[in-house]
Amino acid sequence: MARNNYTFTSESVSEGHPDKVCDRISDAILDALIAEEPEARVACETFATTDRVVIGGEVGLSDQDKLHDYMAQVDPIVRACIKDIGYEQDKFHHETVEITNLLHEQSAHIAQGVDAAAGKEEGAGDQGIMFGFATNETPELMPAPIHFAHAILRRLAEVRKSGEVPVLGPDAKSQISVNYRNGKPVGIHSLVLSTQHLDESLTSPDIRAIVEPYIREVLPEGWLTDQTIWHVNPTGKFVIGGPDGDAGLTGRKIIVDTYGGAAPHGGGAFSGKDPTKVDRSAAYAARYLAKNVVAAGMAERCTIQLSYAIGVARPLSIYADTHGTGDVESLEIERAVARVMDLTPRGIREHLGLNRPIYERTAAYGHFGRTPDADGGLSWERTDLTGKLSAAV
Repeated sequence: MARNNYTFTSESVSEGHPDKVCDRISDAILDALIAEEPEARVACETFATTDRVVIGGEVGLSDQDKLHDYMAQVDPIVRACIKDIGYEQDKFHHETVEITNLLHEQSAHIAQGVDAAAGKEEGAGDQGIMFGFATNETPELMPAPIHFAHAILRRLAEVRKSGEVPVLGPDAKSQISVNYRNGKPVGIHSLVLSTQHLDESLTSPDIRAIVEPYIREVLPEGWLTDQTIWHVNPTGKFVIGGPDGDAGLTGRKIIVDTYGGAAPHGGGAFSGKDPTKVDRSAAYAARYLAKNVVAAGMAERCTIQLSYAIGVARPLSIYADTHGTGDVESLEIERAVARVMDLTPRGIREHLGLNRPIYERTAAYGHFGRTPDADGGLSWERTDLTGKLSAAV
């Protein structure tokens, strides 16, 4: 039996968190390559530490002789990312950081499983399982804890970068514990925020006084009460931040990227991977389908799982779970989603328009629960499939 009264916690990290710096760089490089060649195959990993960024991975192009020319773009891309995030620290500065580029040609053995031969559909780039989730807890059809944890950090980044609150640094983490009553979010049990600051004299109470008005702006009215427990910079000073304070690596924040632990995760990271990698594209498709199921009124909550084998085009399985909230049987939803969307790797890319440079914007504050962009970015957040789904059940 599902619990109706409980407290659930999710965390987010800012664009200046060391791992998110790496996600941003990997996705910016991916965007640059896809802009040059929409069918480029990219698996780009980034490592960052004090005064150093290392790029590795593989790239597949129709003309591999162009790879050397494209690699000249990497250095300025990395520096532009670091500058936009806001790092100008003595030991991590966009002008002086040392960059090592180790990107190389894609493995022919991987490519042979993905490339479409005559009479054969393009296969998945790897085996794996991917999950999508949606819930009517918020207008964005996202779980409330992760949605508002992101919102806090996004708002603080806005006022930092606008110059309204220049004392804040780029590195930050938020965590909120949400009280649920009768299965619905009703308030904040506790809130944790750790944010880098540039003035060493500031104390934890000083930081709370600075950030609290902006936190209150983004949370629903009445969710913060006299009973809410606050922990703002609970360890004290947080002046040394980013990769100088702790090393970063692409793909280490997969729960932050998705549903904050409120739904399963298949295990694969997103950033730095081109959309032939079903770790990324099929996770987007699963979110798209789950969101449209909820938006169509078929269920209050929905989980969709897809599974693939390397070199095989069609998903091996489709699983749906409405967690006891559905007006339509899960088996009917499974059949319906297979009817309304081609879930081969190429079918997903074409339906969602994924072969374009739309990935750098996803690297912070979650890949889901955001507004689709006019240029096709975040296309998996559209709810344009509701009519077809309703007709298919």
